[in-house]
Amino acid sequence: MNTINPPGDEEACARHLGGLLEAAGFTTRYHKMGERRANLVARIGGGGDRAPLCFTGHIDTVPLGAARWQHDPFAGETGDGRLYGRGTSDMKCGVAAFVAAAVMLAPRLARSPGLELVITAGEETGCQGAFDLARIQGALGRAGAVVVGEPTSNFPFVGHKGAFWLNARTRGVTAHGSIPERGVNAVYKAGKALAALEHFQFANAPHPLMGQATLNVGTIRGGLNINSVPDEAVIAIDIRSVPTSRHGEIRAQLERSLGAEVELETLLDLEPVFTPPEDPWIQEVFEVMTPLLGRRPEPKAATYFTDAAALGAAYRSPPTIILGPGEPQMAHQTDEYCVLERVKTAVAAYEEIARRWCRL
Repeated sequence: MNTINPPGDEEACARHLGGLLEAAGFTTRYHKMGERRANLVARIGGGGDRAPLCFTGHIDTVPLGAARWQHDPFAGETGDGRLYGRGTSDMKCGVAAFVAAAVMLAPRLARSPGLELVITAGEETGCQGAFDLARIQGALGRAGAVVVGEPTSNFPFVGHKGAFWLNARTRGVTAHGSIPERGVNAVYKAGKALAALEHFQFANAPHPLMGQATLNVGTIRGGLNINSVPDEAVIAIDIRSVPTSRHGEIRAQLERSLGAEVELETLLDLEPVFTPPEDPWIQEVFEVMTPLLGRRPEPKAATYFTDAAALGAAYRSPPTIILGPGEPQMAHQTDEYCVLERVKTAVAAYEEIARRWCRL
């Protein structure tokens, strides 16, 4: 299914998955977020002292890009043990795997702690769907732990960096380009800001697993034409934070570094996600994955962000693992693929993790 975002068009895909889950005994609710767009929350079991286990994943994808594909991005072509298509690794194979595992276990889940499946739209544009669900009263239930099916080649990650995106804006006074002394050039102000950003040093200590936060200037724009003094310039800043760097503190440090002539505007504010590897449930997941991977996993973290950043607060910060069959290096790539054997492994892993959680 073509769920490229924008525009998204995720509703048909959500309803296809919902139909599979309803037939297996899940109750489903669709939460619209625009024309032909919807999030899906499916539940089974629950009601006891132990909260359900949550599986979550998104069904929107990024665009195809300008490069020509060798495989039809929407035909589900297979070859050499791979499934090709936009979204195979990021992250429809992960969603397919946990839906398959949930359907297989469904007959035994009614009197167990149960499962809550959260299948979202709009993740690729800043976790839009997950944030919408978190804001809707009663859309989400409880979750004692969360499995995010993002691409990890089936190696469990115990967290991911945050994303703090900002616009840094400078303002000036326009004038004719032949008499620049009558204006104030906003691009020159932006140039000084760029120099400060290039040499910016985070004040926080590095995180033991994720290292230090990072800062990248992604775009800069300023001025309308060559023969005018520009009265505005905007620098887009991409900060990937770690648990030792709080976004409020980063912003305050940036304001001091850039000075009063630079205005900061927040575009995206996703805090990092991290569960200590010694958490008992994390260790249990490592135990499940050991025979499937051929060795016991070592704690790792992702550089990309996930819906867990939005759902974690709504669920009151339960232990969270990122674990999916996709290849991280194939995310957003031309001729994206997922290794079919990894999908089978993910189904087995999700089934065993759910069985242990629900004490089946």
